[in-house]
Amino acid sequence: MKQKNKSDQAVRTLLSEMPRTFALLAMIAATPFAVQGSEDAEQTDVYELKDFIVSQQYLYTDQVNALKTPTPIIDVPQSLSITTSEQIKEQGFDSIADIVNYTPGVNNAQGEGHRDAVVFRGSRSTADFFVDGVRDDVEYYRPLYNLQQLEILRGPNALLFGRGGTGGIINRVMKKGVIGSDFTEYQVSVDSFGAYKGQIDSNFSLSEGSAFRINAYYEHLENHRDHYDGDRFGINPTFKFVFSDRTTLDLSYEYNDNKRFIDRGIPTGADGKPAKELDDIFFGDDDESEATFEAHILRAALQHRFSDELKARVDFAFGDYDKYYANYYTSGYDETITPEQVSFSGYVDTTRRETLTLSGGLIGQFETGRIGHTIVTGMEFVATDNNNDRFVAAGSTIDLADVESFQGNPFATFNDNTEAELNVFSVYFQDEIALLEQLDLVLGARYDRFDYEVDILNAGGDISARRGQLDEEITPRIGLVFKPKGNISFYASYSQTFLPQSGDQFASIGEDDIQLDPDEYTNLEAGVKWDFNSKMSFTAAVFDLQQDAKETDGVGNFFSVEQNVYGFEAQFLGQITEDWFISAGYSYLDGEIHDEQDPTVDGNRPRELPEHSFSVWNRYQLTEKFALGLGLTYQDASYITKDNDTRLPSYVRVDAAAYYDFSDHLRLQLNIKNLLDTDHYPNAHGDHQVTVGAPFNASFSITSRF
Repeated sequence: MKQKNKSDQAVRTLLSEMPRTFALLAMIAATPFAVQGSEDAEQTDVYELKDFIVSQQYLYTDQVNALKTPTPIIDVPQSLSITTSEQIKEQGFDSIADIVNYTPGVNNAQGEGHRDAVVFRGSRSTADFFVDGVRDDVEYYRPLYNLQQLEILRGPNALLFGRGGTGGIINRVMKKGVIGSDFTEYQVSVDSFGAYKGQIDSNFSLSEGSAFRINAYYEHLENHRDHYDGDRFGINPTFKFVFSDRTTLDLSYEYNDNKRFIDRGIPTGADGKPAKELDDIFFGDDDESEATFEAHILRAALQHRFSDELKARVDFAFGDYDKYYANYYTSGYDETITPEQVSFSGYVDTTRRETLTLSGGLIGQFETGRIGHTIVTGMEFVATDNNNDRFVAAGSTIDLADVESFQGNPFATFNDNTEAELNVFSVYFQDEIALLEQLDLVLGARYDRFDYEVDILNAGGDISARRGQLDEEITPRIGLVFKPKGNISFYASYSQTFLPQSGDQFASIGEDDIQLDPDEYTNLEAGVKWDFNSKMSFTAAVFDLQQDAKETDGVGNFFSVEQNVYGFEAQFLGQITEDWFISAGYSYLDGEIHDEQDPTVDGNRPRELPEHSFSVWNRYQLTEKFALGLGLTYQDASYITKDNDTRLPSYVRVDAAAYYDFSDHLRLQLNIKNLLDTDHYPNAHGDHQVTVGAPFNASFSITSRF
C-alpha cells in the first residue's frame, strides 16, 4: 500500500506540472531553430537496416529493436539517441565510450580498466546492456564491428527491460543477413600510438529466401600509457531465412576473445585534483595487470505475422563466458605528509557464467469504437549460472622512485568464492491508446519474479553458507504524447525500475541484506520532439530521477539512502545544407544525496555527475570527393566519490576528420582525436585511480566495398 501511494503521488505531480513543462519546452524548442524554416524537403530514402526500417526519423520495431513496439521515434515518450554504423565509421569510434562522449545525459565511468561502464543520469551501470533487445549483462568491452546501430535510451524502464536500467540502457542492434544482395566491405586502420585494426563484412544471398552474412575483426591495442597493449578478435556469422512473406528466422553465433592490459590511472594530490606531475607513471605491475575474456554466444529470432494487425516474435540467446582479471592500483597517497610514497592494493578475480534467455511477445493493433490500440505483451525467462572467486594481495607502501619496477605481492589471500543460480520470470503488458487523432496514452505494467540462490564457499571449496532471495515486483509505466502537428510531439512519462540486493552482477549478499527490499528508481520526464523537415530534428527533455536504496549496518539496523538527480537534455541532428551535416547535444545535471546513516555525505552531490556537458560534430562536403569533419566535447567538473573530497577538472576536447573518396567503392580517411593535445582526466574509479586522457592521436584508415 505504501508503494501504491508513492506511485499515485508521483503521477499526480506529473499531471499537475504538464502544462507548465510543455510551455517551457515549446519555447526552448522554438527559439534557436525557428529561423531554419518549415519547408519540408523531399522524402528521405528508406534504408533496410537489418531487421527494421528507418525512414525519416521513424524507427519501425515490428522486427528487431529495444522498444518492442512499432512506434515512430517522435511518438516515443522517452529520451533516446541512435548512432548508426555510418556515424561510427565516420567519427572513428572504437568503443561504446567514444559514442557516449557524443551523447547527452550520459558519461563514462572507468570500469576499473576491464569493462564498459556508463553513468546514465548519475546512475553508474556495468550491466544495462542489451543485444537486439535481449539482456547482455556480462562485464567486458563490447566491440562495434558487427553493429548496425547503437541505441541509448535514458530513464529507468523496467516494463520493457526488467530489473536494472536504473538510469537508462544501451541496446546494440546487430547486422543481419540481407536477402538478394551480395557485397563485401573491409576496413583497415593504424594510429599514431601503434594500434592497428582490420574488419570485414560480407553478405551472400544463398537463395530467394536465405542469406549468409559474416562479420569479423582483429585489433591490436596500444595507447599513450607505458606497458599498455592487448589484442581483440571477434567473428559473427549469421543466417537469415525467409520461409514466407509472414515468417522469418535469424540465426547467429558470435565468438569474442579479448586480452588487454589494465591501467587504473593515477592518484589525486593535496588539492583533491589528479596529481598531474604523475601523468607519465604507470601504477601497477606490468606483468600481472591484465584481463582476458572469452565468449561463445548463440542467438535466434523467429518472427511471424499472423495478419496485418497481429505479429509475434520469439527470441533465444545462450552465452558461455569466461573472464579473468588481475590488477594492482594505488589505494592511498598523501601529497602533504608523504609526497614520495604511495600505497598499493590488488586482487585477482574470475567469472564463469552461462546464461539462457527465452522471450516471446505479441504485438497487436485493433480499435474499440473510435479509439485505437497497439498492444505489446510478452513473457521472458532467464536462467543464469554464475561462479566468482577473488584473491587479494597484501597491501604495500613504496617510494615513487620505485614504482616503475614495482612487482606486486602474490594474490594469496582468499577473499570469496560464490556459486550462484538466478531464475527470472517476467510478464509485461502495454497498451498505446490513440485517444484522439493528436493524443496518445501509453499504459503498461510488468511483473518480475527474481529468484536468486548463492552458495558461499570457503578456501577449500566447501559450502560455508547458503543464502537465497526471492523478489516479486510490479513496475508501472505511463506516458502521454500530444502531437499538434504530424512533425512535432510533446510527451510526459512516469516509469519505474528496481535493483535487487544481489546487485547487477549477482554479488554475494550478506545475511542481513536478504531482509531488504530491492532498491527502487522512479523517473518523471517531459519532452519535445520536433522534425523540422525530413532531414532535421530536435529533441529536448526535463526529468527528475529518484533512487531509494536500502542498506544495513551489519548489526540489524536498516536505513535508507536516497539520491535525487534532475536535469535537462537537448539534441539536434540534421542536414543544414546539402553539404553540411551537424549533430549536437547538451545536458544539465544536478542532484543531491540524502543519507540517514552518514551525515558527512548527506546533502552532497552524487559522484560522476558533471553539471554541464556539451558535444557537437560537423561534417562538411567541400567537393564531390573531399570532406572534412570537426567535433568538440566538453565535460564539466565532477566529484570522484560521494564524499566530494576529490574531483575531476572540466575539459574541452577537439576532434577532427578528413575523407577522400577515390570512387564509390574506395575511401581514405583520417581521424584525429584530441586535436589540440589537451590534458584531461575523463573519469575515475576511486580517489586515487584517475584515468589519464589520451593526448593527440591520429588514425588512418582505408575502406573498400565491392
